[in-house]
Amino acid sequence: MNKPYLKDGQNLNTFGLRRFPEEKVNVWPDINGSSSSGVSFSCPNYFLCFTFLLLCQIGLLMGHPQCLDYGPPFQPPLHLEFCSAYEKFGCCDQEKDNSIAAKYWEIMDYISPQGHRLCGRYIKDILCQECSPYAAHLYDAENPQTPLRNLPGLCSDYCSEFHFNCHSAITLLTNDKHIQECCERNKTRFCNLLNLQDQDYCFPNILKNTDLNRNLGSVVEDPKGCLQLCLTEVANGLRNPVLMVHANDDTHRMFIAEQVGMVWVYLPDGSRLEEPFLDIKKIVLASPWIGDERGFLGMAFHPKYKYNGKFYIYYSYMDKKVEKIRISELKVLASDVNKADPHSERNLLELEEPAANHNGGQLLFGVDGYMYLFTGDGGKAGDPFGKFGNAQNKSTLLGKVLRIDVDGKNPGGKPYHIPPDNPFVSDPKALPEIYAYGVRNMWRCTVDRGDPVTDKGRGRIFCGDVGQNRFEEIDIIVKGGNYGWRAKEGFECYDTKLCRNSSLDDVLPIFAYGRKVGKSVTGGYIYRGCESPNLNGLYIFGDFMSGRLMALQEDERTNKWKKQDICIGSTKACAFPGLISSYNKFIISFAEDEAGELYFMATSYPSAYAPYGSLYKFVDPARRAPPGKCKQKPVPVKTKSKHVPFVPLAKTVLELLNEPSTTKPPKKSYAKKSKKPVSTQTKGSAVKKKQSGQASQKTKARISKPNLDLPKQKGKTPKVSPKTKSSQFIKTKMKPSPLPKKRAAEEKSQKKQKGARSRSRL
Repeated sequence: MNKPYLKDGQNLNTFGLRRFPEEKVNVWPDINGSSSSGVSFSCPNYFLCFTFLLLCQIGLLMGHPQCLDYGPPFQPPLHLEFCSAYEKFGCCDQEKDNSIAAKYWEIMDYISPQGHRLCGRYIKDILCQECSPYAAHLYDAENPQTPLRNLPGLCSDYCSEFHFNCHSAITLLTNDKHIQECCERNKTRFCNLLNLQDQDYCFPNILKNTDLNRNLGSVVEDPKGCLQLCLTEVANGLRNPVLMVHANDDTHRMFIAEQVGMVWVYLPDGSRLEEPFLDIKKIVLASPWIGDERGFLGMAFHPKYKYNGKFYIYYSYMDKKVEKIRISELKVLASDVNKADPHSERNLLELEEPAANHNGGQLLFGVDGYMYLFTGDGGKAGDPFGKFGNAQNKSTLLGKVLRIDVDGKNPGGKPYHIPPDNPFVSDPKALPEIYAYGVRNMWRCTVDRGDPVTDKGRGRIFCGDVGQNRFEEIDIIVKGGNYGWRAKEGFECYDTKLCRNSSLDDVLPIFAYGRKVGKSVTGGYIYRGCESPNLNGLYIFGDFMSGRLMALQEDERTNKWKKQDICIGSTKACAFPGLISSYNKFIISFAEDEAGELYFMATSYPSAYAPYGSLYKFVDPARRAPPGKCKQKPVPVKTKSKHVPFVPLAKTVLELLNEPSTTKPPKKSYAKKSKKPVSTQTKGSAVKKKQSGQASQKTKARISKPNLDLPKQKGKTPKVSPKTKSSQFIKTKMKPSPLPKKRAAEEKSQKKQKGARSRSRL
């Protein structure tokens, strides 16, 4: 059948174009993959219609790039033939580009050659706005609950030109009857409907806005240079989650350990198994005291776990009134891949702890297949053991990085083998397990996967080493390295006499920061995931006490590392579905899933028995990988335990924006500024003041994670528990956190008493 063309010499804006047949109208794929022209926005009352659009624009246009599928834009992997203006960065891959081109040519089949010349450019521009990195703004698609516009937001001058020359094409661009009936002949009504309040974001002005397009696709920075990242909540209700690891067995399960000695299995769908993977809380030495550093501290899966089912744990326990650290091997049950065999435990190493603090706790396997263990210096303050301290004494395993081969046995009867290239195997005064020394209390070390393309950096081990009372530091571990403690703290001298005599070959940190930034470093990861390409190569870490998140970027020319703060919770950057604006303050640990995506764990109340810990995943709102590139195919796992679905507790940014204006504004991220936390007064049941007539000694308490730095302090230190009589404390103000009902009632009662004042204790 012949199609109705415009006759030569006939103006398109005066010729009534035939509408598509019904079966040809719905040809625009929507975000869910079904075929439609988008959610129809029809409104019988023009004024209500316009007001609704205006309110949507005011409430939701946040100024960040976003696509119609509610995700950040991306760099298309292949060349775009049709919407080529967006082939470097936008919201279309080649498949989407081809579907838009097909839509265009179907429309143009209904237009005469003269109409092609007059309107082809307008129609192509309008259709290609689905590929714009600001497509969500143009179509009012920031919020999944609001209807999509049928047509993108057009600037008034451009809209007027389009309507004057091509108004009859409106019936071809949309099947919205309201727009077709009210606007084909009425330019004012049509352009009002397509108007955006912020003219910077309408087409084509958006293309000319240098402020919006200058750094498009890069990590967003605020005026102070703080990187704007976002979070999703992955798990909650955890009791001091000290670590999350994966088994590297293609199942993409996540194993989250609580300080009390419980390990839980989280499946790729976000659910948790009701029964734990491991439960040794009866053996693990832990307490409800705030900041107690003892407990279940480390876990690592054997590199060949997929075949041998072996994994390793690091925990505190009491052996005949003597506190010890135990590193042991266990196996998974043959009958259930989601349950460990508690009877399979094989002790590898035990260390006596002279104090309750500085227990280390990291286990990991290097790319060489050997296991690395990170021990603390034994506790107290200033490493006071012996003439030079434990960390500098190579005849003790405390304050060291150890390396052992768990797949062999030593001829001397040890349940592991010593790697032949360990640096001190030939030194009769040194223990052969030592790989590096001079460390204070390294809390969270990680192995760099290497650049996903070049493999550069693969195998480097990064650690956060908690300082004494001046500096926190980040180190890269090298074989035989002396990291300076207790002669040095950060880049500075700590023990002046030792520092003068220390070797010039001491390994210096790649970065150190002072107490204005934080008081207890939590080591992180080099990002090597797929979903956030901008973050590749960034070392992301945090501080337990200040709650700050930070990143280090390596300058390959100078081999120096530049630090930037990370800010979480900007409603402008994080107005995407599922993203949250805040996190719990006390950053306990960082984690990496099997795909290389980055997470961290934090709690609002740092007690081993308080279920206020959460797991968060980092999201870059500025750029993502192309759709489909990062899809994982987890190997199915048979489960015998019930699945507990994930129920988020944190409100998303969009939920906060949609709340009535009378509600309080969203809580700001702790990472934005180094402000002092809000004060609270917490009375630990185990802390008792002497009543023997002597004046109670006033002490300064510091809330810590399981590796808290304990600075020098004059005078006696209050007894908190067995082994903590030598612990030192500093004053800390803590943000009030929800407490168990009984404890909360006691707190309320105590606060009513005049002059009542207590300190938080470890």
